[in-house]
Amino acid sequence: MKPLSLQLAIPVQLLVLIGGGEFSFGETRAIDEFLIAKMPRKSVAFLPTASGSAEYATHFAKYLKAIDSEVDTVNVPMYRGRDVRRQKSLDAILSAGMVYIGGGVTRTLTATVQETPAELALRDAAKNGAVIAAIGGSAAAFGVNGFRWIEGAIVDAPFEEDRLRRLMSLPDAQIGIGIPPGTALAIHADGTTEIVGDGTVAVFRKGSGL
Repeated sequence: MKPLSLQLAIPVQLLVLIGGGEFSFGETRAIDEFLIAKMPRKSVAFLPTASGSAEYATHFAKYLKAIDSEVDTVNVPMYRGRDVRRQKSLDAILSAGMVYIGGGVTRTLTATVQETPAELALRDAAKNGAVIAAIGGSAAAFGVNGFRWIEGAIVDAPFEEDRLRRLMSLPDAQIGIGIPPGTALAIHADGTTEIVGDGTVAVFRKGSGL
């Protein structure tokens, strides 16, 4: 089977979309080790926007530190409209070796960040070499029903076949990507992809099937 290749709407060095999984139970450990190995700098900007939980960032920072003691994680407190314009937060995104967008509600993330200075900072960080990683509902935000970083693609994370089929009815959707928990799709600068973790990624093309 030919490896999945995608058309990126913006320049990135590495975009990693994670289906989900509890890091505290080790369910994403292989993915997180991959992310740390790919970071150009051992600094992480964590966005808790989709969940609204500052504690999420604290626990995740401790977890990453246990994998690599040199990794420093800062919580970027973007919870509402005015937060996405705060220069200190934008600078944290732009200087990070990885921006990790925690899981939660897709619509909460897109409503807060899409087409704001925060998304512009994310785009600049991606262009300049930072790893961009997103998990669960936040990973789903990178398709055509969200930030539109991937041309013609719907991302469903965690993957539910019936939901992905429904999402494929959107006018701009040409390909659906279903990512289950414990699995990540790593998308490189040229659009080539690789699967990281334990599972497989489902691909649905409009007019055909999974």
